[in-house]
Amino acid sequence: MKRICIILVSLLLVLVILSFKKYENEQSDSPYKPGENLTYLIHYGFINGGKAFININNDLILDKRAYHVKIQAKTTGIADALYKVRDTYESYIDPSTDLPVKAIRNISEGRYKRYNEVLFDHESRTDSSLVYSQTSGLQVVPKNIHDILSGFYYMRKYYISDDINKGDTIHIKTYFTDELFPLSICYKGTETIRTKLGKVECYRFDPVTEVGRLFKTENDMSIWFSKDKNFIPVRIRFDIYVGSVKVDLIEYKGIKHDFESLIKQDVK
Repeated sequence: MKRICIILVSLLLVLVILSFKKYENEQSDSPYKPGENLTYLIHYGFINGGKAFININNDLILDKRAYHVKIQAKTTGIADALYKVRDTYESYIDPSTDLPVKAIRNISEGRYKRYNEVLFDHESRTDSSLVYSQTSGLQVVPKNIHDILSGFYYMRKYYISDDINKGDTIHIKTYFTDELFPLSICYKGTETIRTKLGKVECYRFDPVTEVGRLFKTENDMSIWFSKDKNFIPVRIRFDIYVGSVKVDLIEYKGIKHDFESLIKQDVK
């Protein structure tokens, strides 16, 4: 249960930092704005196990304006009684570069507690970036590296488009849990999925999963993003040894563009 919670929180919208054709125009229309709030239901079969919340707001970091992105995840109901989870991930993003300035990881899972802050320096070196972690110290990392959340918002702004080729796979490094975190993901095409909000037209991506204690194959995870100007993550599905876990969008507020991929007439 602990391992499942860690993966759900860490990878919820985490793997969406990937895509397949970067726009060269740095002034492309942003798919998000401060004030955006997304709510997700985490469920295992017919059992509702928790909720996750993602929001972005204006803030200050080191006396400079920043976008403050936060993910919060918590168990509810029976899952909360059996194994209480209260996890928070935060990122302060420089809106002029879309690069992270600071990342926070605040974990509370049963008796396990962990808190860490990471500062990013993208200016001191020309060929690489520096990160300073409270728990592991100073490290040299690839130039303009992202944390998980800044990478997600960078992807939403510059990467996804109708020009993505089905079957393409991309490999990218991010900095997560005090180490380089290599990711690979394959674009599977467009699909229309049923949700509590109604039918949603989506782009589907399948991240490569590590075979082991949780996953039987390398193809046991799928992520769906809205096929409109918002690129909202609508659903994540994990097929693990003990069954299937889904993370579904159930509420949205403050999105920048109309949710054109949502067909409300089909609400169930």
